[in-house]
Amino acid sequence: MAGTPAQNADLHGNAPDTADVALLLIDVINDLEFPGGDALLQHARPMAERLAALKRRAQAADVPVIYVNDNFGRWRSDLHALVAHCLEHDVRGRPIVALLRPEPDDYVVLKPKHSGFFSTTLDTLLKYLGVSTLILTGIAGDVCVLFTANDAFMRDFRLLVPADCVASIDPEENRHALAQMRDVLGADLTPSTALDLDRLRQRAAR
Repeated sequence: MAGTPAQNADLHGNAPDTADVALLLIDVINDLEFPGGDALLQHARPMAERLAALKRRAQAADVPVIYVNDNFGRWRSDLHALVAHCLEHDVRGRPIVALLRPEPDDYVVLKPKHSGFFSTTLDTLLKYLGVSTLILTGIAGDVCVLFTANDAFMRDFRLLVPADCVASIDPEENRHALAQMRDVLGADLTPSTALDLDRLRQRAAR
C-alpha cells in the first residue's frame, strides 16, 4: 500500500526488534506428563534455574528471548493456554513453567514437530531480527534441541548450546547429543555462567 513503511519502527514494546544474537527456549512450557517425565524433571528443574538466570541476563543485554514450543498436537493451542494448563493443574512440569513462564516482551513460536524450524515462523522471525547467532537451550537435549540445532546449522547460524541449560531424560544421551552438536555442528558448549553476552553481541555484529 502506498505510503506504508516496509517495517514498523517498533512492533514489540521493550523487546529488541533488531539483534545479532537470540536466546531460544525450546519446549520449556511442558507438563512433562509422559513416560520418563519424572526422570526428566529431576534434570530439568536445576537446568531451569540456570536458564532463568540466563534469560534475565539476556534481557539486560538486549538479547531477544524466543520461546519455541510444542503445541502438544493440538492445532488450536496457544502458549497462554499451555502455560495456564501447566500452572493451574497438578502436573510434573509446573515448577519448570513457574520459573520460565513467558513475559509480555518475549517472542513465541509454536511448532508441530521436533525442530523449531519445521513448519513454523521461526526462520522469518530470525531474518526480521537480523540474527546470525543462536543460543539454544531447553528440553529435550537429545531430541528437540538437537533437531533444532541441525536445522539451524543448515541455515548457517552460529550455534551456542550452553551445556548447563539443556536437559534430557537420560543424562548419558544428553551428553552424547551435546557432543554431536559440538563435533558435527560446531556448537560452542560454554556453560551459561561463563557466557559474556555483551561480547557475544559485539562478535556477532562484525
